[in-house]
Amino acid sequence: MPEIKYKRILVKLSGEALMGQQAAGIDPQMIDKVAADLVALARSGVEVGVVVGGGNLFRGAGLAEAGLDRVTGDHMGMLATVMNALALQDGLQRQGVAVAVMSGLAMPQVCESYSQRDARRRLADGEIVIFAAGTGSPYFTTDTGASLRAIEIRADLLIKATKVDGIYDKDPVKHSDAVRYSDLDYDRAIDQRLAVMDVAAMILCNDNALDLVVCDINQPGALLDLARGNSVGTRVTRKEAQK
Repeated sequence: MPEIKYKRILVKLSGEALMGQQAAGIDPQMIDKVAADLVALARSGVEVGVVVGGGNLFRGAGLAEAGLDRVTGDHMGMLATVMNALALQDGLQRQGVAVAVMSGLAMPQVCESYSQRDARRRLADGEIVIFAAGTGSPYFTTDTGASLRAIEIRADLLIKATKVDGIYDKDPVKHSDAVRYSDLDYDRAIDQRLAVMDVAAMILCNDNALDLVVCDINQPGALLDLARGNSVGTRVTRKEAQK
């Protein structure tokens, strides 16, 4: 077996990645596919944390523009991430692995409350830990929540798994001449407002020297390839690391 380069990885899954071919909601087949990829990663010896978005079920931004209170909308979005986390937990459990859901919002009848110490212990014991409800506070995206949780659990790598195979200089859906980057530094990604993660998330990663890879969750074996140090998607690092 090829050697694993990273001991602990946090995977950020966009909510849209769980839709599969559906227009919205959760595709059970996609849950099973993502769960299988995460199980393969865990059984290779990697300690796996996961943060799930909620955009497939609810997006508060549009409703906020229409007059919905921003804090209310953000809380609704957090609840959507919990729903996705529970669906993914079920998919993982059906594949025979130990898994826990930890929420930034307290809801003891549904899942555990987030604890940095408990999360690290559970990961070290071989459990897959899913972090739900973002940071637990409004005005922060799940991208920022993923960066924060990755830093708190001392992850060696943050993977943002989406429906796109990396970072482009412009929207590849709208522009056929869009160019994909293989490597970037955070300063350039922030300055050029490239569609990587929100600025707060990238600043957290940059300040804590945490490498980020953006890849396509539908690419077979992508997560395992990244764990082995292979080139997949687009890697974003501190500028000093590229010298």
